[in-house]
Amino acid sequence: MSDMRDRVQAVLPGVRADLEHLVRIESVSADPARHDEVRRSAEAVAELFRAENFDQVDIVSIEGGLPAVIAHKAGPAGAPTVLLYAHHDVQPENDHADWDSPPFEPTERGDRLYARGAADDKAGIAAHLGALRVHGDDLPVSVTMFIEGEEEIGSETLTALLTEYQDRLKADVIVIADSGNWDIGVPALTTSLRGLVRLDVEVRTLTHAVHSGMWGGLVPDALMTLARVLATLHDDQGNVAVAGLHAGPAADVEYPEERLRAESGAAPGIEWIGCGSTVERLWTRPALSITGLDGPKVAGASNTLVPAARARISMRIAPGDTTANALDCLVRHLEASVPWGATLTTTLVDTGEATQIDATGPAYDAARAAFTEAWDGTEPVDMGVGGSIPFIAEFLEAFPEASVLVTGVEDPDTRAHGANEGLHLAEFERVVLAEALLLRNLG
Repeated sequence: MSDMRDRVQAVLPGVRADLEHLVRIESVSADPARHDEVRRSAEAVAELFRAENFDQVDIVSIEGGLPAVIAHKAGPAGAPTVLLYAHHDVQPENDHADWDSPPFEPTERGDRLYARGAADDKAGIAAHLGALRVHGDDLPVSVTMFIEGEEEIGSETLTALLTEYQDRLKADVIVIADSGNWDIGVPALTTSLRGLVRLDVEVRTLTHAVHSGMWGGLVPDALMTLARVLATLHDDQGNVAVAGLHAGPAADVEYPEERLRAESGAAPGIEWIGCGSTVERLWTRPALSITGLDGPKVAGASNTLVPAARARISMRIAPGDTTANALDCLVRHLEASVPWGATLTTTLVDTGEATQIDATGPAYDAARAAFTEAWDGTEPVDMGVGGSIPFIAEFLEAFPEASVLVTGVEDPDTRAHGANEGLHLAEFERVVLAEALLLRNLG
């Protein structure tokens, strides 16, 4: 163990330098103007694997999709094959004024390295590289790298990639480095993730706008009608009131109130909504949010009845539910809740299936042992995630015989997708050590 820690220490400066190089590439997949940067990012990733003497390194894409990297390095004869996944595309950085340092210039402050992609998920790539460099050319297992380029826009061509390159991607164990740990100093394996249904709903009460003084009190305007529809989606306690959705129990994990308030960003005095334990409400029960509204702005609003109004509904569905059932339940609820004969139209935006992983068996034992060793005796938590990573369900479907381990570099204050995204450097070192130990255990 001491020798393994020394090797991690030896490779970390080079791994960090490679991470910083990747971070400086603005691989924002959601921005068509920066798709050349996504391609440049894929090329940089491919070069890193070529430098590690991988047998075959290819940049691949499907039907105009953004590029992914597939690479393979053989281990001992008869050893298991481990697929290491991460993604090289990143979220938009949004307003630079919200950042304390330039978003694409990696900057160390305190115990973190700040930049867009410094954690999500270029640090996942770097962690894989670090673990590989610890072992050098004496890998205990065969390794396949799969670094995706479209994760932040919904993995649009992932299913096609998994089908097209199934023979090259087939593995005994799949390690997905796109999640996080329970806390600084407490590792975790992610064993459940909620799914997602996003729906746009429009309510129309008029064929055209009319004077509010002439017709108010008789004709309902679309905004007040939409507000009444949206208000039916929760009961008085804040539970989702859509009938037919699945909910289940969660692991017995304590989420202290002080930490919950600090990490959630809740305003002073705000009360929590819903029933059940904290982690049930966050991990294994449905949640529903209104993430957008279309209507006239307050500034400059005239005395006019609004003829139509729209809202975007974002619904997280519990593990054990399906997007087909959840969508059907939501649409039926909305249609039954429209008052005053208004016209309601729904448009599906996107979906992502929930995931429940049976984290038992030799691969999970190997992972728990590696994590416990890397974190000096602290055993990993089986953690749920309230957000969605739909591609995990696609891996489970494409490779049903493989053991899928979901882990990563993030912690509760990583701020992935937000301003001042940051990688906790000491935790990153533990992640690299844990993955090196995992490869050793699997071999």
